[in-house]
Amino acid sequence: MDIEQTKTFVNQVWDDSITPTLVDYIKIPNKSPLFDPDWAQHGFMEQAVELIVNWCREHAPNNMTMDILREPGRTPLIFMDIPGDGDKTVLLYGHLDKQPEMSGWEEDLGPWKPVIRDDKLYGRGGADDGYSAFSALTAINALQAQGISHPRCVVVIEASEESGSMDLPFYMQALHDCIGRVDCVICLDSGAGNYEQLWSTTSLRGVFTGVLSIELMKEGIHSGMGTGVVASTFRVLRQLLDRVENSKTGDMTIPALVTDIPEQSIKQAQMAADVLANDVIDAMPLLPGVKTIDSDPATLLLNRTWRASLEVVGMEHMPSIADGGNVLRPALSANLSFRVPPTGDADAAAKAVKDLLEADAPYGAKISFTLEKGGNGWSAPPLADWLADANEQASQAFFEKPAMYMGEGGSIPFMGMLGEQYPDAQFLITGVLGPQSNAHGPNEFLHLTYAKKVTCCVAKVLALVK
Repeated sequence: MDIEQTKTFVNQVWDDSITPTLVDYIKIPNKSPLFDPDWAQHGFMEQAVELIVNWCREHAPNNMTMDILREPGRTPLIFMDIPGDGDKTVLLYGHLDKQPEMSGWEEDLGPWKPVIRDDKLYGRGGADDGYSAFSALTAINALQAQGISHPRCVVVIEASEESGSMDLPFYMQALHDCIGRVDCVICLDSGAGNYEQLWSTTSLRGVFTGVLSIELMKEGIHSGMGTGVVASTFRVLRQLLDRVENSKTGDMTIPALVTDIPEQSIKQAQMAADVLANDVIDAMPLLPGVKTIDSDPATLLLNRTWRASLEVVGMEHMPSIADGGNVLRPALSANLSFRVPPTGDADAAAKAVKDLLEADAPYGAKISFTLEKGGNGWSAPPLADWLADANEQASQAFFEKPAMYMGEGGSIPFMGMLGEQYPDAQFLITGVLGPQSNAHGPNEFLHLTYAKKVTCCVAKVLALVK
């Protein structure tokens, strides 16, 4: 591979074609079905599919075939098949659905308002991960432009990832015979510890959510008459949460949410911490004077990637400050999100949490914990020598720094499914979600230079698949 020629090719495609197309993509509010139940009627998902498909047709590698799979009641899926040399098959993955708007965007930014500033493309979905289809094909085209052989590549772009990939198993089963054996998976939906080298994700946490409902009275009453007689629903909530989480340390009290961290993962976290140092903390948008849970970067990385956690992500029956009168509320509901260790059993943990929350209700309150979506995490198989070498060559070629490995705290349901479906496959789980890129939150951005280099790295890895 001519490294400079690869850089020139990839940079030109990004500048001339990919970035302008992503600008149009960001404008489309194609929220995932979980956040837009009427997505089919609104038509935004179809607009995003059409945009990506049209670009892929125009930039199709040699002999590529492409199908848009549609099934009534399901989100669509784009499937591309690019013949290669030899008997190896690489599956490249991304998704095109988006998280909702969220609040807190800077005044001149917005989720559906693409803005390029300081080499960053702001807007919802560019980094998470609308760029993936364009990056995958450009990496393959970069090889073909130099006459470099590559394995057969199949590209899967789904449209329900942000809703837990609920439609993906159906399509993967339908494509099972067509895809055949997969030797390597390259996922472009993950994160990066910095923008200075190639990062590979080695584990992902599982997740489950549920709504905890607390009811004590038929209606609200004057707080002067009720407090001291009837318990506050918020007090009951605090007592229930204390059953599953130590509020002082954040440790989970349920065995199903605790696991031993593999020694290899501890070593990788320490190596990542040595490289990132204070960046682990500086990446958090803390207010002045606010401290993180721990001061040790390696501990924080393991907290984020291997240890279970709880967050209250939504509440109902809680008036705003402006509307909050002196009333003892009759009910309270909280949406709880639990992150599960990569090797944990999300279903077993969810059941244990439900049983514990609903048992022996304080003050005889009416308590229910209604489970919603959930899924297991994933831990990568041992890294093959050829992939370790390919990652290192790619990172050195395009970043002049070594490849790095680290777990991620989020969930990609697709990985666990693929790990079961293709137990002998190797995995390069990478992406462009580096510091402050803020996927799912306000001011999400795609670091354009980093995305170009990741595209180059994917090309290098594809050329070295064994």
